[in-house]
Amino acid sequence: MPDSLQETPTILHNSSTLHGHQLETSTAPYTEMAQDDLNWKTFFEENSKPNHFDENVKLISEVCQQAAIKKLRVALITSGGTTVPLEKNTVRFIDNFSAGTRGSASAEYFLEAGYQVIFLHRSKSLEPYSRHLVGRSIFDIIEICPENIIVGEKHQAEMRKLTEKYQRYKSSLLMISFNSLSDYLWLLQATAQKMQILGPLALLYLAAAVSDFYIPASQMPCHKIQSSGGPLSLSLQLVPKMLAPLVTLWAPNAFIVSFKLETNEALLETKAKESLEKYHHHVVIGNLLHSRKVYVLLVDRNNSAPEEIRLSDSELESGIEIESKIIENLKIRHDNYYANHKTG
Repeated sequence: MPDSLQETPTILHNSSTLHGHQLETSTAPYTEMAQDDLNWKTFFEENSKPNHFDENVKLISEVCQQAAIKKLRVALITSGGTTVPLEKNTVRFIDNFSAGTRGSASAEYFLEAGYQVIFLHRSKSLEPYSRHLVGRSIFDIIEICPENIIVGEKHQAEMRKLTEKYQRYKSSLLMISFNSLSDYLWLLQATAQKMQILGPLALLYLAAAVSDFYIPASQMPCHKIQSSGGPLSLSLQLVPKMLAPLVTLWAPNAFIVSFKLETNEALLETKAKESLEKYHHHVVIGNLLHSRKVYVLLVDRNNSAPEEIRLSDSELESGIEIESKIIENLKIRHDNYYANHKTG
């Protein structure tokens, strides 16, 4: 990669509402070559480390070191969306919406498959086990007795099952949260680097919805943008593609899985293969916007036929989640990768 960050932004000719503020965004065209010229090092030079970074990295390092000693597999799961602040003292921001459904569900199935899990997630997005209670009030689950409170009878079986699972796996689960794009990328880099000690025991499952555009800190106002100034014009820069350094520098021996979301099924396999050819990681999971909970396409770099995973109506009715089948499939692929890496 070259030494300078691409300075030519992209054009969006539309007016939109951003957290209650009317925006006029205007950016310039870019080419594929210009996008390749983005320098990830410059991004980290421009953006400071998140709060509690050192403490979190220490926790991550401890997990990786203990797993390496015991030869345990570790899965890094990224989950949820990232924000792009418009001010240094942030009031307004651009958000990539993601509830974290796939990441939080996948974390549970990786734990059940015997992995230690580092769950790097957006603050207040869905989390393993507690995700099953979202949309319900705790006050509807508990009942008041004369001397204490208890779980209501109709919820006891479910709560017992969830609590048993959580208690069984909580010592194998480290949860680290982020909010902004820069928070996420700093933590992703640090975690991948700490996972180097694991070699092929490491698996990275990149399910977070990461922003494609951002405003460099040097171009951000310090304080809240005032609406009295009229319409707001934003110049957004492309976020460097971090898969390249992730695969080649940060975690070169890890088994790396990324996601590709499309709206046109005809493009799904092609786009997945293009990503593998460009970044040389191991698996791309293609999914379509409106069927992502029932259908995915797994494409690997070994030129084998893409593999479909599709839930039947009966499986949906019985409560089976597609993530259970995804992780079952990936565990087999990771088994093969680990075996080949040891003998290769």
